[in-house]
Amino acid sequence: MKKWLAVYFGFTRREFNGVMALIVLMVLIMSFPYLYGLIKEEEHVTEAELQAVLALALLEKQSLSHTKEYRFERPTVKRKVSLFPFDPNTIGVEEWKKLGLSEKQAGAILKYKAKGGQFRKKEDLRKMYTISEQMYQRLEPYIRIVDDLESNLALKTKTYTKEVYKKALPVLIEVNGADTIALDQIKGIGMTFANRIVKYRERLGGFYKKEQLREVFGLDSVKYEEIKDQVIVDVTKLKRINVNTAELADFKNHPYIRYKQVNALIQYRKQHGNYSNIADLNKVAILNQETINRLAAYLEF
Repeated sequence: MKKWLAVYFGFTRREFNGVMALIVLMVLIMSFPYLYGLIKEEEHVTEAELQAVLALALLEKQSLSHTKEYRFERPTVKRKVSLFPFDPNTIGVEEWKKLGLSEKQAGAILKYKAKGGQFRKKEDLRKMYTISEQMYQRLEPYIRIVDDLESNLALKTKTYTKEVYKKALPVLIEVNGADTIALDQIKGIGMTFANRIVKYRERLGGFYKKEQLREVFGLDSVKYEEIKDQVIVDVTKLKRINVNTAELADFKNHPYIRYKQVNALIQYRKQHGNYSNIADLNKVAILNQETINRLAAYLEF
């Protein structure tokens, strides 16, 4: 083979030796990874080492969990409860706290009492939103509400005095002459409603009865019940319209009559002469009795 290579490629002896050395070197390089894998001993993990690793991981997990609980869980402080006979009408914050209530719960009860609230029987305490059913059942055997003659007399005297005081200083506003500032003094009427009342009064020509306030936008029956005893109506301040001289502009924006009805009212007068009284308006076909009744207070002849 040596001679064949030398003859075929024309190598000298020195060149031939160099080529062979290069080939051997390349074979060694290519075989190195395979030979290294055979030579290197396979590493084995013992059962004991594996258990040690698992134990260490578990320990770290428990430590981390404990740290999170310590950081994020709010410590709960148990309130010392001391049950004793009590009257919910007379005890203060500290006594309520001893009975197991928080300061916020006790504050809500005291606020209720400050506004005139009274516990007349045990079950009244159950109605407080701060008292749960479970808490009420625990406190119920210890509730003692004083109900003697002296207590009732004092309560009635207090209530009577309070009512007399309120009636002695009534807030009465005449709605046909009041401006928005005066109307704002009515309890339950803010400046928004005061403005609405004035605007509606101008469209009407005044109120002839206080019930008309319910026609003001947003003033419902509940609001009316709240304010009705604080207002009075002076009908002498009504702006009246003479139906025998009135034109379309005189009824402009009036909420009780439509444009077509006003036009019919005027045209009938022009054709048949002046109206003598409110009953004559029934001759205008387009006017129904309800409309006539509502307009009557604002018309003159």
